[in-house]
Amino acid sequence: MDPRVEKVAEVMVNYSVAIQPGDLVMIHLYEPLAQPLALAVYKRVLEAGGHVIFRMAPSGADEVLYKYASDEQLDVGDPTFKWLMENIDVRIAIRAPSNTKALSNVDPAKIARVQKANHPAMQAFMERQGTGEMRWVLTQYPTQASAQDAEMSLSEYEDFVYGACMVNEPDPVAYWQQKSAEQQRLIDWLKGKEQMQVRGENIDLTLSIKDRVFINADGKRNFPDGEIYTGPVEDSVNGWVRFTYPAIYNSREVNGVELYFENGKVVKATAEKGEEYLNSVLDTDAGARYLGEFAIGTNTGIQKFTRNILFDEKIGGTVHMAVGAGYPNTGSKNESAVHWDMICDMRSGGEIIVDGELFYKDGEFQV
Repeated sequence: MDPRVEKVAEVMVNYSVAIQPGDLVMIHLYEPLAQPLALAVYKRVLEAGGHVIFRMAPSGADEVLYKYASDEQLDVGDPTFKWLMENIDVRIAIRAPSNTKALSNVDPAKIARVQKANHPAMQAFMERQGTGEMRWVLTQYPTQASAQDAEMSLSEYEDFVYGACMVNEPDPVAYWQQKSAEQQRLIDWLKGKEQMQVRGENIDLTLSIKDRVFINADGKRNFPDGEIYTGPVEDSVNGWVRFTYPAIYNSREVNGVELYFENGKVVKATAEKGEEYLNSVLDTDAGARYLGEFAIGTNTGIQKFTRNILFDEKIGGTVHMAVGAGYPNTGSKNESAVHWDMICDMRSGGEIIVDGELFYKDGEFQV
């Protein structure tokens, strides 16, 4: 086994979620290809005294569901997933796609039905992680499919993934602790601030952060990590943004997305490719046309767009926004079955003004 796999497992188990004796831990494999990392994580959780529940469907299960399930079957949420979200102490999720385009031709309305059916489970997850009752971390195991999306060989992609995780560092935990301190300084500066203006060649937005909390994403929820994020006041977002990179959701790639906001709501959404799909997702429910998240990427080890949001939203010098569900621990009140992150590059003339002070310019913090 690649020794970097063991290092990722060690950091996630002992730093990201800090397993304690007696913790009930779900190891959630999205695909069987994640087994090498899952077994390394399993070993570390047992050594730390945790109790493990595995969750993994066979490859292609989603395709079978959407092809053969009736509407009635699609409308029934997964009761075991809901129970897990309500009862586990820790969720360790590992993505390892064998085919990143598997759902590209599925009717978006069917996907929306399943998301709505499982919304109570996801709401339980959002609420419990927000209070700290549940700890969680999500990571990516390198696969050929993801390497192809990133336009790399598998070995190049492995180097990219483990480099972004900083497990090549002599002490990866020390790196993430230092990153945490750097980001906390920025968050402390933002406390008590009220208004943001985000401007650049692809963006002109105003939004309120009054009484909202910025979260320090320092490797304890996503791995790799590197961002600060909040949930903007729901009815405060006004203006326009053109997202620099393709926006990908449920295997569908939408290019050239432009969103126009009035009093928080997306009142117009266009795209060079995939506009009909974009609007179908935005019409999923009442909360899908409002922002649940505004974030600034800080991972300078990630500079290349790879068509994987776990990495792409962390690109140093970018901001990203998610339409749909917000995280309650940020103060967000927006509820939705959707959470779709989209990325805008700020490294060429972009700036963020906070209560009249320059906070960020050309991808660099100014405070």
